[in-house]
Amino acid sequence: MTNTIHRRAWLAGTAGLATSIAARADDVKPKSAAPFQYSLNTSTVRNDGHRRPIVDLVEIAAKAGYSGVEPWINELEDYVRAGGSLRDLKKRIADAGLVVPSAIGFAAWVADDANVRRKGLEQAKRDMELVAQIGGAKIAAPPWGATDLEGLSLPAAAERYRALFDLGQKMGVTPEAEVWGFSKALKRLGDTWYVAAECGRSGGCVLPDVYHLYKGGSDFAGLKLLSPHAIGIFHVNDYPPNKGRDIIVDADRVYPGDGVAPLKDVFRTLIDIGYKGFLSVELFNRDYWKQDPNLVAKTALDKLKTVVAKAI
Repeated sequence: MTNTIHRRAWLAGTAGLATSIAARADDVKPKSAAPFQYSLNTSTVRNDGHRRPIVDLVEIAAKAGYSGVEPWINELEDYVRAGGSLRDLKKRIADAGLVVPSAIGFAAWVADDANVRRKGLEQAKRDMELVAQIGGAKIAAPPWGATDLEGLSLPAAAERYRALFDLGQKMGVTPEAEVWGFSKALKRLGDTWYVAAECGRSGGCVLPDVYHLYKGGSDFAGLKLLSPHAIGIFHVNDYPPNKGRDIIVDADRVYPGDGVAPLKDVFRTLIDIGYKGFLSVELFNRDYWKQDPNLVAKTALDKLKTVVAKAI
């Protein structure tokens, strides 16, 4: 009888201890998993301003630890002109553990001139064929051909984006209406979002960029109004404190965290709205272009992850 009582007491004590441990474990919240995926926009590691071979860029991105690479169309064209096979390139990218979440093209899809626009769609078709052949999912659609256009009709721009979007859907590539801060057309997030939202297609999306949002005068708070599906990819960079919107240029972009952009707040907003896609580092810093591209790519990723960690 005594042994039975002791046994029951021991079991009760053990259960209490387990409950206590579990309670303490509940108090220690596990760290959140990485909320984003990371891509290297190949402009970040140019060779002192000149394009590098796409095969080298794939290797640089993979070695640095990115999960995506965002090439420029002219890099793919260089590769094909040199006799390269896009099928082989697609395999090389996959073997490196990378995907192509987006690519950078410059087709004049939104120009006011109908003939220019027609040629722009022809160019877009060629560009998207290249992207599709390497397994790419999206392509940037900046307001190329309308950067000096004052008073662009947003309803008209939405119709033109629909034509571009429909073309892309036939090829399995989604165009992303891109905010361009230095442009007179689609320089603000709200205008660019309008074009995607009013195109009449549920898959329309935008491409925000930290530098361009700042340059064009958009408030970063506007990102809170987006759904995660409205963002095709998000370009990340930072800007120094001594460069106002009126004078800052692409070359002034610096590593994430090395400037004064409210990146922590931006990433917190993206997390809050449920965006789990790619953050793509896009820089044009001439000092970085003179450095070891592997070091630049790795430094950019490390600094980006450090800022993201502060936002979690």
